Amino acid sequence: MEKSLDIKQYSPLALAFLGDAVYELYVRSKILAKTNAPADVLHKMAVKYVKASAQCEAFDRIESLLTDEEMTVFKRGRNAKTNTKAKNAGLAEYKKATGFEALLGYLHVKGEDDRLNELLTACGEFE
Repeated sequence: MEKSLDIKQYSPLALAFLGDAVYELYVRSKILAKTNAPADVLHKMAVKYVKASAQCEAFDRIESLLTDEEMTVFKRGRNAKTNTKAKNAGLAEYKKATGFEALLGYLHVKGEDDRLNELLTACGEFE
C-alpha cells in the first residue's frame, strides 16, 4: 500500500475502515479456498465471521500475542468516538470489534504482512 501519511496521522476510525476490508478479504479468501458454493451461500458463511461478535472472539484469541504497540493501536480504535451504531451488537462489542479492525488496518498500512498473517491465522479456522 502506498504510504502518503505518517502512520500516526491516520485516525483510528480510518484504520478500522481499512482493517474491516482487510479482514473481510481474508475471511472470504479462506472460505473460498475450502468451499465452492454459490455467492449468496459464501456471503452468509462470511458474515458469521465478520460480524462484531465474531470479531470480538477473534480478538480474544490473539490478545495475548499482541505487542505493547499493537495493544495501544487496538485501544485507540476501541476508544474512538463513533457516529454510527452497531446493527446487531452492543456498544462494548462494537467498540472492541472496531479496535480489532483498527489493529488490522494499522498492520496493513505499515506493510507488516507477515505479522498480519500471523495474527489472522491465530484468529482461527474458517469453513
